[in-house]
Amino acid sequence: MSKVTRREFINVAVAAVAAAKTVANPPTPPATRPNILFILADDMGWADLSCYGRPDYKTPNLDRLAAQGIRFTNAYSAAPVCTPTRVGFHTGRYPARLPVGLEEPIHERSSLGERLKTTGIPLSHPTVSSLIKAAGYETALVGKWHLGYLPYFGPLKFGFDEFFGNMSGAVDHFTHKDMTDNLDLFEDEVPVERVGYMTELLTARAVEYLKRPHKKPFYLSLHYTAPHWPWEGPKDAAFSKSMKYGPDGFRAGGSIKVYGEMMKSLDAGVGRVLDALKSAGLEQDTLVIFTSDNGGERFSYNWPFTGKKMDLYEGGVRVPAIVRWPGVTPIGKITDQTVITMDWTATIVAAAGGKPDSAYPMDGEDITAVLNSKSPLFDRTFFWRTRRQGAVRSGKWKYLREGRNEFLFDLSADEREQADFSGSKPAMVEGLRASFNKWESEMQRYAAS
Repeated sequence: MSKVTRREFINVAVAAVAAAKTVANPPTPPATRPNILFILADDMGWADLSCYGRPDYKTPNLDRLAAQGIRFTNAYSAAPVCTPTRVGFHTGRYPARLPVGLEEPIHERSSLGERLKTTGIPLSHPTVSSLIKAAGYETALVGKWHLGYLPYFGPLKFGFDEFFGNMSGAVDHFTHKDMTDNLDLFEDEVPVERVGYMTELLTARAVEYLKRPHKKPFYLSLHYTAPHWPWEGPKDAAFSKSMKYGPDGFRAGGSIKVYGEMMKSLDAGVGRVLDALKSAGLEQDTLVIFTSDNGGERFSYNWPFTGKKMDLYEGGVRVPAIVRWPGVTPIGKITDQTVITMDWTATIVAAAGGKPDSAYPMDGEDITAVLNSKSPLFDRTFFWRTRRQGAVRSGKWKYLREGRNEFLFDLSADEREQADFSGSKPAMVEGLRASFNKWESEMQRYAAS
């Protein structure tokens, strides 16, 4: 039986309990505050970009962005599903710190009843947009919100100057209606009708925003609804309504080919946005971050990982992440540094010259020192929890629990999570279990089901 040394056990357990805040060198901010463009894909799997290994189509624009900056191989989402990860991003904190972070995800407006008034980020809670706005930035959200419904919640109530997009978790890409067949496309807080494929509409609005004159630095959060179901490519407007709103709902239909068309459309949209940034003379002054809200679904390419959206196996939480920050990020670098959704929040706020609210300390770290290569690789400890599973990653080790079953994986050698070391390294399991239990004790509890 393989044994864990006392030193190894102490190092892992202590690091886990302390959440491993060990940036080797303090970040050095650039001389001037950058514009910020944060692009979030919806349900994109880790290897759905050709620069991550997708074999059946190409994503040349996002591949080019990766070649111009830094690409992460160990980036994680805060959760394996939409709403909690968005809570994590907007607050910079673990989703389970707030009741809304326990929604997996928020369901349609009509199903909430009286909970409509309380299901969202509390209005008093600081967010990435409110902190950046307070630092003197113009702010805009284009795309998916999914953090509570009007009139009680919405982007304009959390520091965004303007909003164009959808409030719910999934809309038809052509009719822009939600799963209950109600229009879900808003200009600020007013429902609007527009003709066009959702990816292209969001791209067009982002391009228009970038082409405007700006008196202040700006923060544009572009949250695409692709490649989330319904699986419709830009030429699939005739997809059967009875299929969409029938027993299988929005998850009906689709194919690998259709998914590829959605991804190519998304990539083309990102290309148009980046071209607009360049033509406006803003490319060199803008921090660009691209990532996904969770792992992929039915048609995603998640190799070599096990699991998908809704799982705490790697396929559910390992996501693509690309950063280009001229003058800060090296060109064409690939890094194995572990990062998580909340790190983007902390980094963006720091880059904007803002500061977290001391009453709401962030769980993410400013990783500028990683981006500018002034920090060597360092171990991190991350936690996840759903109603069904719990997990910790600490250094190379991943602890996973499902009900009464516990597993231990060595991700440095087994990213597919096939070899369970829980029997041969009981001390490691004990340490990671203890750190998970301590973390969980600080989180919101699920209501009894």
